[in-house]
Amino acid sequence: MRTVGVEEELLLVDPETGEPKALSAAVLARATRDRAEEDVFEKELHNQMLEFATHPQSGMGELSEEIVRIRGEAARHAGEIGCTVAALATSPLPVRPSVGMNRRYQWMAEQYGIATQEQLVCGCHVHVSVESDEEGVAVIDRIRPWLPVLAALSANSPFWQGKETGYSSYRSQVWKRWPSAGPTELFGSAERYHQRVADMVATGTILDEAMVYFDARLSARYPTVEIRVADVCLHASTAVLVATLVRGLVETAAREWKAGEEPVDHSVSLLRLADWRAARSGLTGDLLHPVTMRSAPAETVVRALLDHVGDALEDSGDLKRAREACAELLREGNGARIQREVWERTGSLRDVVTTCVRHTQS
Repeated sequence: MRTVGVEEELLLVDPETGEPKALSAAVLARATRDRAEEDVFEKELHNQMLEFATHPQSGMGELSEEIVRIRGEAARHAGEIGCTVAALATSPLPVRPSVGMNRRYQWMAEQYGIATQEQLVCGCHVHVSVESDEEGVAVIDRIRPWLPVLAALSANSPFWQGKETGYSSYRSQVWKRWPSAGPTELFGSAERYHQRVADMVATGTILDEAMVYFDARLSARYPTVEIRVADVCLHASTAVLVATLVRGLVETAAREWKAGEEPVDHSVSLLRLADWRAARSGLTGDLLHPVTMRSAPAETVVRALLDHVGDALEDSGDLKRAREACAELLREGNGARIQREVWERTGSLRDVVTTCVRHTQS
């Protein structure tokens, strides 16, 4: 069975005011001094962020337990220096992001200007094992139209700099400001994929292969396909659902490739529209159906995704749980809906943040 790993980026905030705090170095130092702590935390572009990565897992139950455990450890370390963590993809409250001082981050700040300053956004990246680069690129080619559905499910960023954006995932709109971010055309082979990446690096516009921010890419560090479209999810259970669906998509695409089925050749222009619609609507409006690229209710599109990966999820024992989790998310709402409900009830963005802190650790 294919293994799955999850990377989550968390926002460091004041537990009383909800304001982001530039304390990642102090939190990392606390984690390093804890001998019982595994080396799972990493620095990120901004000092108000903390990243962690799970181990590769075969079972979704084990993945869930690890995400919940590490979120709890992150909150504990943060609490020791007077802040806490929130699974928020953007800060609802106004913030002046603080870029880390290492050479890489400073190069980015100089190269991209205000776009770097604005990238205080937290995502959820899912790694799924593949047998080879050739299989990985075949998967990337075949999962492209389904990725916006994952973005809609995970949407958790309706506020930006103290304002209601009108988007369910405004993080994704900010993220697309990187010159290498977004959907890709069909590659057709690992050779063409690697040549495209080499050509991009050769322009000097990006620093190296790690700055190729495709929606789905071959990992530079692991034998995996890395899917990068999701907001950090408010609830650990939603992150597990996204990981479950991603593994189903990878397995389904690999089977199609081995059976000689060609990928659907939707243009990048249409895929960008599907991305935008998912960011705008989340689960509260229409999405673009991955097969037809025509408007359809979110529930219909989510059901189509479950049908598409149904055989793979059945074989891994995840189909029943995935169906139940999708139904609950459609019924109860994703992070964007929960944030908006708090705002509509209280009129306080501070309350939005503190409510999300509680959900992060539940």
